[in-house]
Amino acid sequence: MKQQTANKGMSRRESMKLLGIGSATGLMGLAGFGSNAMGQERDTPSYARATSKVTIRSVKAIATAPQGPNLVVVKVETSEPGLYGLGCATFTQRAATVVTAINEYLHDFCVGKDVDNIEDIWQSAYVSSYWRNGPVLNNALSGLDQALWDIKGKRAGMPVYQLLGGKARFAIDCYAHGNGRTPEEIADDVQRFMDLGFRHVRIQQGGYGALNLAEEPDFRVAGFGGEKDAYMNQRVYLESVPKMFEAVRKRCGDEVELLHDIHERVEPMDAINMIRKLEEYRPFFIEDPFSPENIAWFKQLRMSTTVPIAMGELFNSPHEWRQPMVEQLFDYIRVHVSQVGGITPAMKIARLGEWFNVRTAWHGPPDVSPVGHAAHAHIDFAIWNFGIQESVSFNEAMLEVFPGSPTIKNGYMYVNEAPGLGVDIDEKAAARYPAHFKPGNWQVRKRDGTIIRP
Repeated sequence: MKQQTANKGMSRRESMKLLGIGSATGLMGLAGFGSNAMGQERDTPSYARATSKVTIRSVKAIATAPQGPNLVVVKVETSEPGLYGLGCATFTQRAATVVTAINEYLHDFCVGKDVDNIEDIWQSAYVSSYWRNGPVLNNALSGLDQALWDIKGKRAGMPVYQLLGGKARFAIDCYAHGNGRTPEEIADDVQRFMDLGFRHVRIQQGGYGALNLAEEPDFRVAGFGGEKDAYMNQRVYLESVPKMFEAVRKRCGDEVELLHDIHERVEPMDAINMIRKLEEYRPFFIEDPFSPENIAWFKQLRMSTTVPIAMGELFNSPHEWRQPMVEQLFDYIRVHVSQVGGITPAMKIARLGEWFNVRTAWHGPPDVSPVGHAAHAHIDFAIWNFGIQESVSFNEAMLEVFPGSPTIKNGYMYVNEAPGLGVDIDEKAAARYPAHFKPGNWQVRKRDGTIIRP
């Protein structure tokens, strides 16, 4: 009797289950899931469709100098007609060497590879020469990497920052460059930038190291060194910087944020003592106090002052920035994005910094192409721990060669919201401003002729 009751219950449950399945199937058919009543399959939703494979057809370097410094841009052409990407590979002091690396090595390495596999292409290119983390090959790799992100954005129909996570801010806050022969001239220049809407200004007297304050050096009288080698009087420079900050604060007030770049040109203990004297003027940050060879001095600097520090312009390798960031030895990571290999590693650096309260301040001088500046901006939009962005203005020739370049308004940088990085290149216009390939002269000496390391 119990068995019969159990069988009846099971039969009833099975019937209800089958009825439910049938009803659900019917509803799914009405809703367009699976096969409809006519046996026709519903179209695959767009997000589930596989995109057609696109491969790299060619990689080439375009060298141009519309604003003076040598610029090197990588152009990656694909198997899809009309689809290409651009990336910045500018190492202006050794531009010809980077061009060779791109045209003679990266082209053959990349042809036939799937443009979608950015991480794999980056990692394989990074180790393809066995020796790595040098400025020439890293710049070539950076140009390739940025160009692939440009292509991916174009394929997705989105600006690159959307692929990196979307906007974390409405625009990119930038700093300008105030300069002058005297503290009073510098204060005038800072006021000019404030009138243009900038809230941050980096101040230098006569360029890096206050070279205009130095007298005729003994090494030149003795006929030692090169004719164009510069002379820096380190003591005079160290005394000039607090006076410069005092004059600018007195004239421009406390609202403007002031920055300064030591450019690694003095001895570590001298830099520490000078930075301590600047505390009363509340610098936004002091940049590159020590050369990479003197990285261990940061621990002493941290114990000596509360002034925020930016570092990293000369870094090439993760071995140089990883541990100092983990130990919070500086406040802003200031790597040259093309020097470290492009957007792919820069995003990893930014993510590392987020966990240790290290903010970004990517190096953005005039010898970065508008493509490179756009890459900075797209990263800056997407990361939480953005700090500040170095900015430059573009002349008419630069805008002719690079249509779609980022714009500056009220101290903020904007991109044009086009898919990819948003910057194109007019190759005919670029050819009218050929690169000169002359090496830059970074030779600065002490009074006796000893080279100062930047």
